[in-house]
Amino acid sequence: MNQSLMTEFKEDLKDFREMTEKFYAKEVSVKDYKGFSGGFGSYAQRGAEASMLRLRMPGGRITKEKLKFLVDAIAAYDVRRVHLTTCQTVQFHDLGMKAVCDIMEQAMEVGIVTRGGGGDFPRNVMVSPLSGVEQGEYFDVLPYAERAGDYLMGIIKTVKLPRKLKVGFSNSPANVTHATFRDLGFVAKENGRFDVYSAGGLGNNYKMGVKVAEDVKPEEVLYYVEAMVRTFTTYGNYESRAKSRTRYMQETLGVEGYKKAYQEKLMEVKAEVKDALLIKETQVHSKQGDDAKEAGNDNKNVTAYPQTESASERVIAQKQAGRYAVAYHPIGGMVPAQKFGEIYAVIKDAANAEVRVAPDETLYIINLEEEQAEKIHKITADGAKNLFETSVSCIGSTVCQIGLRDSQGLLASIIEAVEPYHFADGVLPRIHISGCPSSCGTHQIGKLGFRGASKSVNGKAEPAFAFYVNGQDAQGEERFGEEWGIMLATDIPKFFIELGKVISEKKLTYEQWYENNQDVLKEIAATYLQ
Repeated sequence: MNQSLMTEFKEDLKDFREMTEKFYAKEVSVKDYKGFSGGFGSYAQRGAEASMLRLRMPGGRITKEKLKFLVDAIAAYDVRRVHLTTCQTVQFHDLGMKAVCDIMEQAMEVGIVTRGGGGDFPRNVMVSPLSGVEQGEYFDVLPYAERAGDYLMGIIKTVKLPRKLKVGFSNSPANVTHATFRDLGFVAKENGRFDVYSAGGLGNNYKMGVKVAEDVKPEEVLYYVEAMVRTFTTYGNYESRAKSRTRYMQETLGVEGYKKAYQEKLMEVKAEVKDALLIKETQVHSKQGDDAKEAGNDNKNVTAYPQTESASERVIAQKQAGRYAVAYHPIGGMVPAQKFGEIYAVIKDAANAEVRVAPDETLYIINLEEEQAEKIHKITADGAKNLFETSVSCIGSTVCQIGLRDSQGLLASIIEAVEPYHFADGVLPRIHISGCPSSCGTHQIGKLGFRGASKSVNGKAEPAFAFYVNGQDAQGEERFGEEWGIMLATDIPKFFIELGKVISEKKLTYEQWYENNQDVLKEIAATYLQ
């Protein structure tokens, strides 16, 4: 990001501090403050007595300098609750007025910008978390994603979008960034180019993306980003927030009409700016160290951690010979605050080592030598011990203003309930939990998913969750889960105990069992569905 833009963002912080002081003095309403503070990546938490701060990490990449900042900020302001988001950001919670303002300002000194982290702005650009080091990836998409992120940050103060804009880059068919159903997605291909998808997304009215271009040269991605911005500002809905996300353009224009509109804007951009948006080779460089010799890389299809049936193998050999990544999935994406310091102590002197946040709330510590990987593996042993414990959850209603249900509480209650049964790894699948329809827990793409809801029992509204089955995000197999009904929150742990027992008796994993037992799953679920 250029320095002049960074200077502008720093000047804006005076306004944020002034408004935040008024909010904590009860001079500004929660609603009005939310409308202002979201654009700075901060919201008041439920109860309006504390703030959260969303620290953007483009591509999920946390360099050692940024990691050190997290460590120091956590210590200086006694941060005790940290959540990894499905958009690859790091959220600090329970911050007071001074802390949220100070951390936001100090973060900019190490290149962490919170501007646009909420509100109607381009959000954190997402990237496959092991891009550049993953065996089997088509190519390293991170450098192009970072350039796209910088470009989008440059329009925050000049372009008014109808709503948020989410952009993702995928390095393989694993598609962990959901690039085929984002507002804009760049999907790497074996030939070293991208296919481009647009106007997709989760949440209300969720839709798969429309393929708007094929075989795009990586150096041309900014043309497609600008075309997306122009398409959205031309055809997006500024009148109704409920219908203002890009996916609604598929309905107003029709799929083919949308594709045509996008391509017309692309032609307009190319004719207008000529070569100005081409990414030059000097602007793209490896983040992994050019001296690292690559091991054999056969462009096989890769599968993200955890593997389909196991989460026990957390040390991953990189494509660079003699280098390793370690996966660490804190339960519910809630990282013990001191963990950042423990990780930093191990990698601070390790050449090219860094941390990546994944869209499934996993942390990867990459570019490690064998001894370093062993140390990281040891200090992250408190994370998920099996596939089920890698489940994804949003922060939930105890913190989030718009959250309907306590997603974190639900996950914790299920883990506690099934723990005494010691089900084998893979018997219970990873699940995805969202506290409300916004889908911050990506419930529609889980093998099993849950969305916050209510159910009337004896005339009283009880906490409940809508139940989704058979979602999938892998490229070529994408599908949204089917909603089967509503379960009371108190019944969901019982459901998983019964499900685990049935699958364990067959000595299968959930994945193996489900293939031939969909009807049995319906019978089990029927007992608990309202």
